[in-house]
Amino acid sequence: MNVKRQTVTALIGPSGCGKSTFLRCFNRMNDLIENAKITGEITIDGVDIYSPSVNVNELRKSVGMVFQKPNPFPKSIYENVAYGLRVNGEKNEKVISEKVEKSLKQSVLWDEVKDKLKKSAFALSGGQQQRLCIARALAVEPSVLLMDEPASALDPISTVKIEELIYQLKEKYSILIVTHNMQQASRTSDKTAFFYMGELVEYEDTRTLFTNPKKERTQNYITGRFG
Repeated sequence: MNVKRQTVTALIGPSGCGKSTFLRCFNRMNDLIENAKITGEITIDGVDIYSPSVNVNELRKSVGMVFQKPNPFPKSIYENVAYGLRVNGEKNEKVISEKVEKSLKQSVLWDEVKDKLKKSAFALSGGQQQRLCIARALAVEPSVLLMDEPASALDPISTVKIEELIYQLKEKYSILIVTHNMQQASRTSDKTAFFYMGELVEYEDTRTLFTNPKKERTQNYITGRFG
């Protein structure tokens, strides 16, 4: 797979086919799984991220991740976004405040929370919490954003907001999104990869993959014959 800058790539396929495992290769989250074995090569900006010389903490700053369920920290809204900056050594409160505001604006949450930044993140709705988690990922200014079914636990209105946000964010970020929702994949992505039984079956422009797939297994999946 060759993923271009400033595009959205959707990973689709039935449950257990390897989408999330594949996604976690991009920020080496699978390193945390005991006995996990990884072969092959992933290059970002020409650098093999599995090279022994790569600093994994630095990698995860440039490859942010948003999980299936909103997972805000038990802190204030402000401190949730500031957390990554502080962990990475930023001590200038003015810089932190500016980046918190910028990230909340990028995640289209600022207008809803600007007057309650000191309140607990748990006071937000599920959709707002997920946008807060996106703001937290953006605060450290990654170049790649990984999203593992970011709207699957949300109501339809919040889902639309997340989809609109993904469309806006691709102006600055390269986004890979795992989704079970094929309509969501067709609405939000530029390219789509279809996985089945741990194998990448087809990778194509989204419109082409959904209207004229080359592989029979892809055709069978998108027409609902299995999955």
